[in-house]
Amino acid sequence: MQEEKVILVDTNDEQIGLMPKLEAHEKGLLHRAFSVFILNDKNELMLQQRALDKYHSPGLWTNTCCSHQREGESNIDAGMRRLKEEMGFTTGLEERVSFIYKAPFDNGLTEHEFDHVLTGSYNDEPSINKDEVEAWKWMPLESVREDIELQPELYTAWFKIIFEKFYDTLEQL
Repeated sequence: MQEEKVILVDTNDEQIGLMPKLEAHEKGLLHRAFSVFILNDKNELMLQQRALDKYHSPGLWTNTCCSHQREGESNIDAGMRRLKEEMGFTTGLEERVSFIYKAPFDNGLTEHEFDHVLTGSYNDEPSINKDEVEAWKWMPLESVREDIELQPELYTAWFKIIFEKFYDTLEQL
């Protein structure tokens, strides 16, 4: 099976090439990504704990799902595809904001992403893919914020950045 490729982009999110995912993370090159945030009617966020054998950030809590777009795939289509693959359900998504971040990891890899934040609503239980997701839970936004402050080591780098930068946006959904 061929390794999945990521879309290399410039700081305006214009595609400048393709590269195998692991190589892009080894070189710390800017590439397109998305982060999905699913909230229920109680304004609770569906969090996932990353599978324990993920090549970076294993076992850490993060937003509902995240990944990389495929060439020619819209941000929304990519988010819906991955939501189904990781969490086992589909729902409508909206693109809210985007930003660039860079986060080095202890294993020598670096996330350098032009991240598109997508949101949606869902009220049922997911059917998680155990290859991708260790566990999941609903958590009120304010409780997530407080827990990140108390135990930042339990959360992924990108999730902490998004939560800090866009908390007000999420709370108004």
